[in-house]
Amino acid sequence: MHGNGDTTFDVKDKIVAFKRQMAGRKEALKAAFEDVRDHVRRRAEKVRAEQAAGKQVIPELDYKSIKAGKVGEETRQAIRSSGCAIVRGVFPSAQASGWFAELGEYLETNRYEEREAEKRSLDKYFSQLAAGKPQIFNVYWSKPQVMARQNQKLAETRGFLDRLWRHDGVFDPDMQCTYADRARRRMPGDRTLGLSPHMDAGTVERWIDPGYQRVYERVFQGDWRGYDPFDGRHRLETEEIPSPAVCSMFRTYQGWTALTRQGPRDGTLKLIPIAEGISYVLLRALQDDVAEDDLCGAAPGRALGISPDWHPDLMAGMVSIPEVEPGDTVWWHTDICHAVADEHAGKDYASVIYIGSAPDCAKNRAYLPKQRDAFLAGRSAPDFAAMDLEVDFSSRATIDDLTALGRAQMGI
Repeated sequence: MHGNGDTTFDVKDKIVAFKRQMAGRKEALKAAFEDVRDHVRRRAEKVRAEQAAGKQVIPELDYKSIKAGKVGEETRQAIRSSGCAIVRGVFPSAQASGWFAELGEYLETNRYEEREAEKRSLDKYFSQLAAGKPQIFNVYWSKPQVMARQNQKLAETRGFLDRLWRHDGVFDPDMQCTYADRARRRMPGDRTLGLSPHMDAGTVERWIDPGYQRVYERVFQGDWRGYDPFDGRHRLETEEIPSPAVCSMFRTYQGWTALTRQGPRDGTLKLIPIAEGISYVLLRALQDDVAEDDLCGAAPGRALGISPDWHPDLMAGMVSIPEVEPGDTVWWHTDICHAVADEHAGKDYASVIYIGSAPDCAKNRAYLPKQRDAFLAGRSAPDFAAMDLEVDFSSRATIDDLTALGRAQMGI
């Protein structure tokens, strides 16, 4: 639906229409942007200063403290303010390392590389990476992935994080819907996987979609300080433009589980731990120096790019995540800007399974039947390029591998 000229034209029309609708608030939006820019600059400076002093700039907590119900208010507030968290020790290190080995065997036994090369042209999202050996693997149903997703400790971790949202009448923080995603196995020395700073879950939609307009209503009224990034109301009303780059489920957080040790030099995740960054991005596109039909380069069907040209104040707050061990998990709010370092300068694989948090709600339940059918047949998950590599893979997870919790999360 989004490849022909009409759609692009249509989007430009909608951008112009939205900006004209905002014209009466021009002064308020200008003042709001100056205020949020000042706030973001100070936050970014603080992030850099604290990181230089060896302090935690991304909140860290242990799974044990979640289990014991002993996470302090200060940590909760730090997660809501930064929009991200590292939860240590969700899985035993030996279990996560075992999964790394098992996933490698699954790929090798089933000749993944050879089969993937034949179908690579289908995967448009990472098409610029087509030259080298794969680093992101289009597999969804290996046993390690399925076992990790349905794990009780992970369910408890996500439940804790989801309760930081205002969720009454929106979603159930204590029940997850599975969202099958891929795996990363980045080789030492790799320079093909760098992903520039971006936000997922829609681009131009954030301005022109009626659901998103309700989510960001306070921001568009010029009251960015009255906006709560963790307010779930209206989040289920958003409609994303379908594309292989867009998640059609509602994720409170994107996330991953580490299968290997990895740190700042290992070509891994970078985050801008500033939850209000989204207000800066939204208001930046509504200033006078941006063309009437443009939103700082945002294009449908892609990730929302954050660039030094348009967003230097926010970019200044980008930091690498600290070193994580196998079994640690990393989480970032759906409106947090993130990137992947250009080069893996470490000595070992940097491997993760992508598992975010998609709590039980009508929007997410609607996705489950398509995903369940893909699981049973070994096809690619519905949101992703239809490479369907695992259809005849041996030792793929089957319905017999699902626990009662796993079945419930899959809607079976």
